[in-house]
Amino acid sequence: MSAKPLEGIRVLTLEQFGAGPYGTMFLAELGAEVIKVEPPDGDPSRHVGPHKLGPDDSEYFQAWNLGKKSVTLDIKSAEGRRQFEALVKTADCVVNNLRGTQPAKLAIDYASLRHLKPSIVCLHISAYGRANERKDWPGYDFLMQAEAGLMELTGEPDGPPTRVGVSMIDSMSGLTGIVGLLACLLRARTTGQGCDVDTCLYDVAMHQLTYPGLWYLNEGDVSPRVSRSAHLSLAPVQTFPTKDGWIFVMCMTQKFWLSLCEAMGRADLVNDPRFPDPNMRGRNRAELTEALDPTFRTRTTAEWLAKFNGLLPAAPVYALDKALDSDFARAASMVSSVPHPLKGELRVIANPIRIDGERLVQAACSPLGADNEKYLP
Repeated sequence: MSAKPLEGIRVLTLEQFGAGPYGTMFLAELGAEVIKVEPPDGDPSRHVGPHKLGPDDSEYFQAWNLGKKSVTLDIKSAEGRRQFEALVKTADCVVNNLRGTQPAKLAIDYASLRHLKPSIVCLHISAYGRANERKDWPGYDFLMQAEAGLMELTGEPDGPPTRVGVSMIDSMSGLTGIVGLLACLLRARTTGQGCDVDTCLYDVAMHQLTYPGLWYLNEGDVSPRVSRSAHLSLAPVQTFPTKDGWIFVMCMTQKFWLSLCEAMGRADLVNDPRFPDPNMRGRNRAELTEALDPTFRTRTTAEWLAKFNGLLPAAPVYALDKALDSDFARAASMVSSVPHPLKGELRVIANPIRIDGERLVQAACSPLGADNEKYLP
């Protein structure tokens, strides 16, 4: 790739753990110069095990911070403040994911920085926002999944509420913030006017309620947990047991239902009065599951996928190792590697964006404070 689209953009970020780092990692991999401004002891996620990469680095940390530079300074000291303000004058954006009251206290919001550069855009990703009764509360991804009702929607009906296995709210909050930042950066480039941009984990988690949220707000319909990870209203959209594991099938339309019946040799179900359309099949999901389970158990997951052969949406249910080692993940180039000063080669998950057919080139985050000499006056 001759030039990445964000080349020439400089971003300062005061961040830790997930939400902020995930968003700014995309900026770095899209070509922005992302300078991670860390306290002398670094982002705490540098020390998260079990897989360390030296005293101030870890595989956990690199998963959120690829492509960034690192400088260390104490922003609360006079010298650290001087160095930080000098950097602001050269930057386009300042990002943080601190508690809601911290940006104003640390003077890293737009009101505090506009005199240095009127076009600066300041992104704040907090737990609960900066202008409400919880603005000083600490908060993390899993708490938001709990309070927003997402855990109560996840898992088997007779089991406990269950969180998503990874930090999806952190990732979504980071990307939501970056969408707002890039929009305001475009405006700043045109008008010279910067601003504050805010999002928070709680708001993003609530926004993920999507159509079940609207169903409740408009109809008083409280969606229940559904067995087999099924869709709330359409069927068959769920997992099925195969001869050697599980498969997920998504017949979101009538066309796919008819293809499923044909591929499975179950023409008897096509005219069954219980199953005429996706919504009726949803209402009679238990009976439909009982009808399909014995047939699914006659073949392996791979055999069913080969038989469906792209005719309808279906996927194997993989464990993490199988997902990363699968032939398709390899063919899609979803696993990459970057040089690392201590490990040599660090295998990473490739950025999901392609530009003109090419995946973005990646790099490891700099060691703690490695870029002080280059950036700090």
